Amino acid sequence: MADDRARLAELIRSARSVVALTGAGISVPSGIPDFRSPGTGLWANVDPMEVAHISVWRSDPGGFWAFYGQRFATLEGKRPNAAHHALAALEAGGRLDAVITQNIDGLHTAAGTRELVEVHGSIRSASCLADGRSYPLAETRRRLEAAPDGIPRCDCGAPLKPDVILFGELLDEAAITRAGELAEAADLMIVVGSSLEVHPVAGLPELTLAAGGRLAIVTRSATPFDRVADVKLEGDVVDELDGVLAALG
Repeated sequence: MADDRARLAELIRSARSVVALTGAGISVPSGIPDFRSPGTGLWANVDPMEVAHISVWRSDPGGFWAFYGQRFATLEGKRPNAAHHALAALEAGGRLDAVITQNIDGLHTAAGTRELVEVHGSIRSASCLADGRSYPLAETRRRLEAAPDGIPRCDCGAPLKPDVILFGELLDEAAITRAGELAEAADLMIVVGSSLEVHPVAGLPELTLAAGGRLAIVTRSATPFDRVADVKLEGDVVDELDGVLAALG
């Protein structure tokens, strides 16, 4: 284990451009459940197509927001953990160019990451698709709690939609383009807490590899890229990244 951490530290040290790609697993130590773990995952007891699809938001905004109200409660008071802070420290030290994240929880920003691409959007705000107005999370929650029908609404009366990419929606073109550019330019991509199952984000490591870069994976679960990664760390993400920082000195 120590040898693998030292190996990753050396890869970081020798690379000109390093990019991190993070998934739900990096936020589990902050108390936020991942998506697919049996019994505890976000989708363990509900079908995402029935609660988090854009068609549900359009046809049954009350039912949609009943689910997202619970999602807000899950995220309330959660703070970035040492793994988030480790990536922010790597960036601050000039060893990490950017973080690409599949997460919507905002914890990378809270940890101090500056160059961040949120490919699935963020729960920090909600927008009105009728007139384009945007509301921060606190105001969205206030309107949700005050709404007799359980639907937070814009001042114009239209239902608000959280600024996350729902099932059935296309990813933001600018975000996925930027993520692709970062992946192609990276000498090293570090995947943290992602099983690399959700496309098109799961294909980003292939861009790095195709351009001659290397891949490191820090996640408990198996991924389709395990055999081509230079190093795979399978312990707790906090322990592993703390160990890598220690090895960097």
